Amino acid sequence: MASLLGEHLFEISGRDPGPSKDFFHLLITKNQVIWTTWMITLRHPGRGAAPKELKTFHQDFLDDKMLQQQVGAVFGQRILEYTRSLCQGKFDYLERLPDDILLQILSYLELKDTTQLAQVSKRFSKLCDSERFWEQYVRNRCAELTSDMEDIAKVSSWKMLYFTFFQTPGSDDQQGSK
Repeated sequence: MASLLGEHLFEISGRDPGPSKDFFHLLITKNQVIWTTWMITLRHPGRGAAPKELKTFHQDFLDDKMLQQQVGAVFGQRILEYTRSLCQGKFDYLERLPDDILLQILSYLELKDTTQLAQVSKRFSKLCDSERFWEQYVRNRCAELTSDMEDIAKVSSWKMLYFTFFQTPGSDDQQGSK
């Protein structure tokens, strides 16, 4: 499973919530937490100052309460908790799988389960509502698919085709919220 991890585990950039307008960049690699700051100032002495970069190993980040406090202040508690999890070796392997593999996995789920999965993240929402997903779903589950229906799907969408020709009222496979 470790081969699914790229060098960069997580990356986010943002601006200080105020009153300063400083910019921050957080990069989590396999071994390090890299915290970069850019001071934005109108005063002459601070202009043109190079970004400051702090590189620390995962365990050192977990021990550095001040750095954690900065990350939490800039990016919020959710990002701080996710960063801590990554530093503790808790990786979300499912989120890291390529779309093609995820689509294969989705093909084994019931439609109501994909509706729930779509609520997990923006990526899963986009994937569960994609044309690729709907085409695969219709092709795998709808034996009555004809070439005329395929032409309709190409003009409109596979999702529309499914709900027009294959969805029966009151069935467990309803997915009206998507």
